[in-house]
Amino acid sequence: MRIDIITLFEDLFTPFLNLGVTRRAFEATPQEAPSIQVKCWNPRDFASGPYRRVDDRPFGGGPGMVMMAEPLALCLERIRQERLQADPGFIPSNAPVLLFTPVGETLTHSVVDREGAREGGAIWICGRYEGIDQRFIDAHVDLEISLGDFVLSGGELPALALLDSMARLRPGVLGEPQSHLQDSFNPNLQGLLDCPHYTRPEVWQGREVPGVLLSGHHAQIEQWRARERIRLTQVRRPDLLPKEHGTQGKKRR
Repeated sequence: MRIDIITLFEDLFTPFLNLGVTRRAFEATPQEAPSIQVKCWNPRDFASGPYRRVDDRPFGGGPGMVMMAEPLALCLERIRQERLQADPGFIPSNAPVLLFTPVGETLTHSVVDREGAREGGAIWICGRYEGIDQRFIDAHVDLEISLGDFVLSGGELPALALLDSMARLRPGVLGEPQSHLQDSFNPNLQGLLDCPHYTRPEVWQGREVPGVLLSGHHAQIEQWRARERIRLTQVRRPDLLPKEHGTQGKKRR
């Protein structure tokens, strides 16, 4: 998978790609190419004039600046040219253009699964300032994604969040290949929140580990974990409950 990222701040991605367990997804080995190939592009390299400006004042007035369409369009064109040189069979529609924006689709586990399954990868755009000229969005952007109902200074943090959540699902990245199946929101857990976890010591500041986890009885342990997933989801995120559990949650409240 290849991800091209258009960003004014490439340095934000450098440490992420080289640290932590997810770095395995971005590292090449003598035997294999990286599971996810990431390349950052700075739209300022495609801007004109002595100052390489990529933003200007918004029409209609108002505070802030808006990213200009032309540098972004030229950058996008260069990315597609390079992709075509690397793969003569490259089709632009196989690598959709994704924009991180507060007005986009909320990033969820299902979105991570969908984006992580794109064989042709994608081209991601990290906006800055007050946003991007809408004409570029209308002409080139295929989908928009938001990290949540709040506003950030740019799209780099949402891009890092999506990269991280995609990387940990790639084969060979996590130490235990099946561990992500026990994550919150995973369909393997019916989309529920994960249960609480404990480790040594058995008693910490007067607080004990639930006895069932020390019993060695695997069936009972799994039953406890299943009940805890439902309980925690009922308390924290009742909107995630399957219908058969939703009614129970309402009765308890």
